[in-house]
Amino acid sequence: MQIGVIGATGTIGSRVVDEALGRGHRVTAFSRDATQIQDARDGVTWASTDVLDAASIAAVLPSLDVLISGFQPGNAARDFADTVARSIADPTVYARAATALVTALASHPSTRLIVIGGAGSLETEPGVVRADSDELLHESLDQLGLPREYAAAVRGHRDALNVLRTSNRLWTYFSPAEDIAPGERTGRFRVGGDQPVLDADGRSRISVEDAAVALINEVELPRFVQRRFTIGY
Repeated sequence: MQIGVIGATGTIGSRVVDEALGRGHRVTAFSRDATQIQDARDGVTWASTDVLDAASIAAVLPSLDVLISGFQPGNAARDFADTVARSIADPTVYARAATALVTALASHPSTRLIVIGGAGSLETEPGVVRADSDELLHESLDQLGLPREYAAAVRGHRDALNVLRTSNRLWTYFSPAEDIAPGERTGRFRVGGDQPVLDADGRSRISVEDAAVALINEVELPRFVQRRFTIGY
């Protein structure tokens, strides 16, 4: 398959590219300025696109079977503090990117879209969303060692999901586990829907590498079209 990856230099996006290539897929890896990328691997082509510009996205869709968006404002950050600052600078950017993506798909309705979002929109129990509650959200951020100001980014991801939910395009939204970090590719995890998958200690966690496995699994065998899914150990 021909898979497009927006945010291909990011923490998750780069692993998605690796996973896709490892399974024999062809990848178009997108960056805002692809001329700065030095990656000559077979099977990957680098190109520039602007995730906030529907016309820019639409121009690259004809060659793709699936477009995966790993857009994060903090992808090019220098360090953790810069990542947080970029992520919360404009909380509306997440929904605007989602709007541009679904708008672009209007001219290519057969292309599937998978958006990598956040865990804050998952339900702690049926109908109760962490991102909708200051108390629940601050508790989660404290446990993860994130500043409470990051709540703006969490709610931005939630708003992006709400944009997709109003669309009739072939979208899928991926909420990774709450605790996600580089680690081991095991290929062993559990899949859930709107509520987090918890391990024996009650933790929602996954490695970035296994998140990439789950995403390419969904590319190859769609299970969550016009739905959200999550994973965890």
